[in-house]
Amino acid sequence: MIRFPIIAAIATFAASPAFAAGKGYGLISLRNTDFVVTVSLIIFIGVLLYFKVPGLLAGMLDKRADGIQSELDEARALRDEAQSVLAEFERKARDAEDQASRIVAAAREEAERAAETAKADLAAAVARRLEAAEGQIASAEAKAVKEVRDRAIAVAVATAQEVVAEQMTPDAASALIDSSIAEVGARLN
Repeated sequence: MIRFPIIAAIATFAASPAFAAGKGYGLISLRNTDFVVTVSLIIFIGVLLYFKVPGLLAGMLDKRADGIQSELDEARALRDEAQSVLAEFERKARDAEDQASRIVAAAREEAERAAETAKADLAAAVARRLEAAEGQIASAEAKAVKEVRDRAIAVAVATAQEVVAEQMTPDAASALIDSSIAEVGARLN
C-alpha cells in the first residue's frame, strides 16, 4: 500500500522541470526544491496513512452516507404519512360534501313540507274567516230583519192605535171590554 504513493512521488519528481534543468545540485539534494517538496509530500502521505486518515475519512463519509440515508428514509416515511393524511383529509372532505348535500336536500324537503303545511293552514284560516264573516253577515242580516220587523210592528201598532182610537167610541170600547172579559172567563173554566 505504501509503495504506490512512493512510486507516484518518484515519477512526479522525475518529470519535474528542475530535474530536467539539472542546476548542478544533483537529484538528491536538500537544495533542490523539487526534491524537498517531493520528500515532504511523501512524509505527509505517510503520516496520513500511518494515522489511518483515509479510513477515518471513509468512515466519516460512510457515517454521512448513513445519516443521509436515514434522513431519506425519514423523509420517505414523512411523505408516506403526509400522503395518508392527505388521503384521509380528502376522504373526510368528500364525506363532508356528501353530508352537506344530504343536509341541503333534507332542508329543501322540510321547506317544501313547511310551505305545503303553511298553504294548507292559510287555506284553513281563510275558510274559517270566510265562515266567520258569513256568520257575521247572516247575524247582521237577521238583526236587520228583526229590527225592520220590530219597526214594522211598532209602526203597525201605532197605526192600529190611531185607527182604533179614531174609530172607537165609548160604547164600542165598553162592548169590547165586556166581550174580552167573557172570553177570558170562558177560557178559564
